[in-house]
Amino acid sequence: MNPKRLGLAVFLIGLFMGSPVLFSQSRPLKKVQVGVPAISMGNIVIYFAKEAKIYEKHGLDVDPVAVAGSGIASKALIAGSVLISPIATPTVMTAVLAGSDMVILAHTMPGVIQSLVVQPDIKRDQDLKGKTVGVTTFGSLTDFLVKYLARQKGLGAGKDFTLLQIGTDSDRFLALQQGRIQGATLSHPNFIFAQRAGFRVLWDFFKEVDYPWSEIATTRTQIKQDRDLVMRYMRAHLEGIARFKQEPELAKKVIKKMLRLADDSIAQESWELFAKHRIAAPYPNIKGLKTSYEYVAATRPEVWKHKPEEFVDASFVEELDKSGFIKKLYEK
Repeated sequence: MNPKRLGLAVFLIGLFMGSPVLFSQSRPLKKVQVGVPAISMGNIVIYFAKEAKIYEKHGLDVDPVAVAGSGIASKALIAGSVLISPIATPTVMTAVLAGSDMVILAHTMPGVIQSLVVQPDIKRDQDLKGKTVGVTTFGSLTDFLVKYLARQKGLGAGKDFTLLQIGTDSDRFLALQQGRIQGATLSHPNFIFAQRAGFRVLWDFFKEVDYPWSEIATTRTQIKQDRDLVMRYMRAHLEGIARFKQEPELAKKVIKKMLRLADDSIAQESWELFAKHRIAAPYPNIKGLKTSYEYVAATRPEVWKHKPEEFVDASFVEELDKSGFIKKLYEK
């Protein structure tokens, strides 16, 4: 072979063998739709990873699809309309007991940073009697939290007080301001705005409920059909968590954009709070999963016959942890 041609061939082989990222980026991106039950701080990493082009780095073209609550998101996941979604743990469990093959891959937060905000005259738990409380949708995370904590406090949702489905945080806050409801589940930073407007935080779910949050869920069918695709999403999401912690300016830009915030101090507080509590190696939280059993048993008593491990697949986080992938993200 001509020496010049041989040199060129060696150069090209070395280029592609030594640059897997360049090679992967030469392939078309795989389209992935991700269900988002609420555009909130709990799901902000999805939007951060997209803004930072982390998904593209892992060969994905992610399209976040906003839906109203985990109940609707679970239906979209079962139908195949979305590939992955942060669906509330009890919703996943209920769906599995009903015959779905949904599965939780990760819990990225140790608790739910949300509150039950009420009218100023409601000062005790018992003051909720006869009142109306707004949640996202029935079967959603907010629905679960209110019903679960109410039982712990000796109250019955639907008996002592009424639950009303009111889509978004903003819609519930408006209904609270208009007096159409007396209590509302609000996420951060909306519960801060509500307090500034004179409303009271009656229940702090992060402090009062041992519940793993910000799940990553998919279906076992999807894993079987294309495990590599699910793994690429997991790599991207976990890198998104790391860079959210490491890049406050970009994180605050995304927070302000997605939550439509103009207040820099609130954006800073939001970043600090969620960067602090995001879990670097987000294994499914088996212990915290047990919190959901009592709630699920109200409609699916057979849940007591199942182990928490049956609803999760920790193999993705385990592989990324043991391979050193997660550790490397924090060495920068």
